[in-house]
Amino acid sequence: GEWGNGSAWPHSLRREALLSLVATGGEAPSRAPGPRGLNLTGFGEGKAEAAQLKMAEAPVPVPVLLCFASFCRPCAVPLGAGHEVLVQKFLALYGGLIGAHRKFVMQQYSAEWGDYIDLPKGFAVSERCKLRLVSLQVPITSLGNLVASSTVFFCCDMQERFRPAIKYFGDIISVGQRLLQGADILGIRVIVTEQYPKGLGSTVAEIDVTSAKLVVPKTKFSMVVPEVEAALSEIPGIQSVVLFGVETHVCVQQTALDLIGRGLEVHIVADATSSRSMMDRMFALERLARTGIIVTTSEAVLLQLIGDKEHPHFKEIQNLIKASAPESGLLSKV
Repeated sequence: GEWGNGSAWPHSLRREALLSLVATGGEAPSRAPGPRGLNLTGFGEGKAEAAQLKMAEAPVPVPVLLCFASFCRPCAVPLGAGHEVLVQKFLALYGGLIGAHRKFVMQQYSAEWGDYIDLPKGFAVSERCKLRLVSLQVPITSLGNLVASSTVFFCCDMQERFRPAIKYFGDIISVGQRLLQGADILGIRVIVTEQYPKGLGSTVAEIDVTSAKLVVPKTKFSMVVPEVEAALSEIPGIQSVVLFGVETHVCVQQTALDLIGRGLEVHIVADATSSRSMMDRMFALERLARTGIIVTTSEAVLLQLIGDKEHPHFKEIQNLIKASAPESGLLSKV
């Protein structure tokens, strides 16, 4: 079709013919331009150099159709655009859908094979073509391993106005403090959000967010707002998110679902998240566990992150968990 892989006269050849006509004042050259470069037969040296300079200075745009998932959008890229330029174009068109941490392969539609094939090494756009981006991720059951270098902590809406309404809020604050202290010891980045702080206040004073990578206000229930997505894109190799805060069945739940939709593994800390209603809290945790999200505890997270008694920060983490975390009503619902 129009966006197939073939064309009667590629843009590269049409461009050479056009430059040939420019160089001869509108007269056709003595022979047709070849595919490997501009045919300069019969041209003066100065005219040939001028034509080459014009080619270098004014890259011809080539129409391409860029497809991702069920979407296809036409655009144009410079003649000779390679893999990096195409990646940037895909991100400009579909950045919000692609996500920052997934792995992909780029493919081109082949009329010869009637299907898409992987782009060869050194590929450069030379004519109208149709390209697509395909996720390499295969749905598998996660093992739930946590590594400090590939983990980020999300602290969700632990704000002052929630204090009288959230069940076991004091316990949730206490466990949240442990997690943030552990993150600081282990050098794990922390992202904090505040839901409509103008009306609901800032993060409670007991929670120290001074070392957080980002503290962002929001009105959306999910923490996955543009500022957070941008921050994640700046952290190389992120695979896991440890998520805690309030409310379990609203902001925490919607954040978790958004994150797994972007290919990240999510660990929800059950003893550091709650709701106004224990029923909402427990049903949310059950639902999230069924979607493949890992529901865990603060002590399990911290010990998994060090993994060995010989870890250089073992003693510091041990001191954090020496006293057991409050059960915050969880045991009565088991």
